[in-house]
Amino acid sequence: MRVMFVQLKTGYDLDKGPAWISWVRFNRTWKTAHWHGKTLHRWTGMSDANFYDVQTHEEYWLSGPHRDRADTRYGNPRPEVDGDARDAYEAFLGGASLPGREHG
Repeated sequence: MRVMFVQLKTGYDLDKGPAWISWVRFNRTWKTAHWHGKTLHRWTGMSDANFYDVQTHEEYWLSGPHRDRADTRYGNPRPEVDGDARDAYEAFLGGASLPGREHG
């Protein structure tokens, strides 16, 4: 599991959708992610997203969070930080490595 920046893209202008800092579980190949009870599948053919929900087809952007909080290209939404990810995220903002990413 990794702490990730997750943003809903479907139904919103560029980088204006709701965003979260959350724990995300990936499969071995990193092509499938499990987040907030959703199964997201990686797809490279989307213009502004890199994963889609296999049930609803909503599109999402998943990436590692940035220390400067510039997690989007065009906007600056403040993500909602999930309670179980808060300690790891705040430590990361303070300079610590994210769990599981100590070496890159």
